[in-house]
Amino acid sequence: MRVVVQRCSRAEVRIDGERVGQIEKGFVLLVGITDTDTREHADILAKKIAQLRVFEDADGKMNLALSEVGGAILSISQFTLYADCRKGNRPSFIRAARPETAAPLYDYFNDTLRTYYNLRVETGRFGADMKVDFINDGPITILLDTEDLIGK
Repeated sequence: MRVVVQRCSRAEVRIDGERVGQIEKGFVLLVGITDTDTREHADILAKKIAQLRVFEDADGKMNLALSEVGGAILSISQFTLYADCRKGNRPSFIRAARPETAAPLYDYFNDTLRTYYNLRVETGRFGADMKVDFINDGPITILLDTEDLIGK
């Protein structure tokens, strides 16, 4: 799994002009899933994200986690995180998991953040054409990849 974590001061996602998710301070997560990903991968990333200390404390140091600042998450499924651009100019998405595999794991990941870490998680709609609007605060953008965290 790959997750792009972007600290934001506000974010929303729209589908066909209708707002389906909105948060204020928190994280926008772009979540990519490949066919070898498991619930263990989702658990590891959920824990890392819940405990990620990238919000400023009273001394101005990035030392606080999302729950400590009352933040929320806007989670967006993003199969293009597994784009392979090594050959030619048209990306291949062969490593991205098929929807029947990816959608349940994406839901599990979001439910883990809600249930085990008591975080408010808004989402778009898996597989939909979404318009995401947000203000990247900092800017703080971090790429988390389970291949880096636990190996292949």
